[in-house]
Amino acid sequence: MPGGAVTIGRLVLTAFRNYPDLRLAFDQRPVVITGANGAGKTNLLEAISFLAPGRGLRGARAAAVTCQATPSQPWAVAAHLFTPDGPVDLGTGLAPATHGTFSDKRVVHIDGLAQRGQAALARRLGVVWLTPAMDRLFADGPASRRKFLDRLTVALDPDHAGRTAAYDRALRQRARLVRDNVRDPTWFAALHDTLARYGVAVAAARSHMVERLNRALADAAGPFPSADLGLTGEVDGWLAAMPAVDAEDRLRQALDRARSDPAAAEAGPHRSDLEVIFRRPGHASDGQPAQLCSTGEQKALLVAIVLAQARLQAAARGHAPILLLDEVAAHLDVDRREALFDAVLALRAQAWMTGTDAGVFAGLSGAVQRLCVAAGTVHV
Repeated sequence: MPGGAVTIGRLVLTAFRNYPDLRLAFDQRPVVITGANGAGKTNLLEAISFLAPGRGLRGARAAAVTCQATPSQPWAVAAHLFTPDGPVDLGTGLAPATHGTFSDKRVVHIDGLAQRGQAALARRLGVVWLTPAMDRLFADGPASRRKFLDRLTVALDPDHAGRTAAYDRALRQRARLVRDNVRDPTWFAALHDTLARYGVAVAAARSHMVERLNRALADAAGPFPSADLGLTGEVDGWLAAMPAVDAEDRLRQALDRARSDPAAAEAGPHRSDLEVIFRRPGHASDGQPAQLCSTGEQKALLVAIVLAQARLQAAARGHAPILLLDEVAAHLDVDRREALFDAVLALRAQAWMTGTDAGVFAGLSGAVQRLCVAAGTVHV
């Protein structure tokens, strides 16, 4: 195995989607998965995406991915990793049933030991993905772009997962107090303090990620475009103009106003948006917002951003993230597709790439390991 790489050596799925029981072994090379639509290719990638914090590449609730053929069996995903520091075993799955029904809570184990939260996964393994659903990222609402940026941030800064979870939890608690018409100011004061502390920390981590991505994108060469990334939102503006402690005070004050004045807009990093500008000197779309670019240009921007993050992680953590590239050839011309393959190999990243046409990957020859999926059966 090349030094510095972190790769999946064994993958075990139990009662996950269309796989009642699946065990696969791999070496360090990228993995190409081919097969007809609906065969189960994306399900394999989704299983790996659950080795990162969150709801996976489909955004599914934990209880929703249980195999329908074995509905009484809680799903689980386990992976044996090869790392520069030695082997690591990761495992996650649905919490055991209580009173005959499954909860929506995930459990996490590392080397057989139970962990307190999902953020522990990100400290061992970075996972980043691109899926066909993300082709609409720049046309969809801000929430999708925030989630995209947060995933990139977590892969490089694992503690970001805990910060965003704490902020979201406090935000839900505050909404419940408002809904129930609770008037006690001490409850709101405590929640506003939590929201200010974690909210500014979330915004600061995103801002740092954007700065690093912009530098990495500016240094890139080849057929993929560069991009100017920026964050828009009240908290982002405060952070750019003042110390973090002062931004916390501003956010706390804004939350207090929003509670007492229904007309006041609620502030926080959950209102921020990621703006992306296409950069390609001499190109007709140079300087154009991503949402106005063509489908192919938008896909090229997404690939460029993900590759930039992978290069950053390789430099900062000593290894590239696991890349999950579902239907990778969609909207990429031949030159960009080959450039993507070259970049994956240069990164020594274990990319998992799916497609219906095996010929798309013919140029990779023995540089990859290949799987063929047919009706939930995997052939090596």
